[in-house]
Amino acid sequence: MKNNNFLEKIKENNFLIVGRAGIDIYPDPPGTKTENATNFVTHLGGSSANIAVSLTKLGGNCKLLTSVSDDALGRLAINQLYSYSVDTSLITFKKDESRISFAVVESTIEDHQSIIYRNKASDLLMSNEDIDRVNFDNFSCLIFTGTCLASEPSRSATFHAINKAKLNNIPIILDIDYRPYTWTSSKEASEVYMLASKSCDILIGNDDEFGVLANNYDKGMQTAQNLSKEISIVIYKKGEKGSITIFEGNQIIKGIFPVKALKPTGAGDAFMGAFIGGLLNNKGIEESVEYGSASAAIVVTKVGCAPAMPLQNEIEDFMKSNKINNYID
Repeated sequence: MKNNNFLEKIKENNFLIVGRAGIDIYPDPPGTKTENATNFVTHLGGSSANIAVSLTKLGGNCKLLTSVSDDALGRLAINQLYSYSVDTSLITFKKDESRISFAVVESTIEDHQSIIYRNKASDLLMSNEDIDRVNFDNFSCLIFTGTCLASEPSRSATFHAINKAKLNNIPIILDIDYRPYTWTSSKEASEVYMLASKSCDILIGNDDEFGVLANNYDKGMQTAQNLSKEISIVIYKKGEKGSITIFEGNQIIKGIFPVKALKPTGAGDAFMGAFIGGLLNNKGIEESVEYGSASAAIVVTKVGCAPAMPLQNEIEDFMKSNKINNYID
C-alpha cells in the first residue's frame, strides 16, 4: 500500500506496536551451555517488545499491544517494559491456562541453542475486542511482527488492527519474523503473509523469510522486488552479506558492521527499531539502514535483547569508530 506521507506520519512519533512480549533467561556467565548451567539471568524478550524498547531508547513514544499470562512472569514482563518507558496500558492479562512466551537463550555462537516455549501462548489470544479498545486517532504508525498472524484469534485481531490503521491513514510496518513452530505449514504462512504485506508501507525480512513469503526459497528476492511496486520500502536482509533496500524503484545496497558476536539473537529486532528510529530522527532512508545495521551489530555483542538495545549516542559513537563493509553478493 503506497502512502505518500508515511515518512511524515512516522515523525509524528506515536507508535502502536503489536505482538509478543516474553521472558528470556540466559545461562550465566556468558559462554555457558544450557546443559551445564547452574545460574541464569533474566531479561525481557519477545520480538515486538524488543522493537518497542529499541525505538523507545531512540526517542520513540511507544505503546505495546499484546496479551500476557496472569501470573508472575506476565507481571515481570509488564514491569520490565515499564522500566524501559514502554507504555503498557493496552496490554491485557489472559485469565486462563495460557502462558507468556518463555525462552532459554545461550550467549554463544558455536553450537548456539535457543529453546522457546510457546505452548498455549498468551500473545496468540489477542482478540478483536483488544483491538476495539484502541483509539487509532492517537497513533501515527502501526508496527507488527509476523508472529501475530500465526494463529487465531490473534490473526483476525491483527488484520482488524491493519484495517483500522488503513481507515485512519496510519503507516503500517511489518517485520515478517517467521517462526515455523507457530504455523501449521509454510504454505499457510506464505498465504497469510502475502495478504498482510499488501497493506504495508514498510516490509522487512531476511532471505529465508522472503522465501517463505514467496512459497519458494529461490524466489524470495523476486517476490521482494514485485512487492516493492505496491509497498513504499522493502528491506531484504541477507545476514552477514548485508541488505538490499528497495525504495521508489531504486536499490540501496549495504554491507554490515563486522563485530565479534557473543550471540546471534536480537539483531533483527534491533535493526527494525533503529531503522524506524533513524527515520523518526530525520535521517534519510540510506542512513537509517546503516543506523539499523549498527544497532544490530551492537546488540549481538551483549547479553540479552531488550537490555542490549543501544541509545542514540551509542549508535553514533559506534558508527564513528567502525566502518560498514561492502555488500557480499
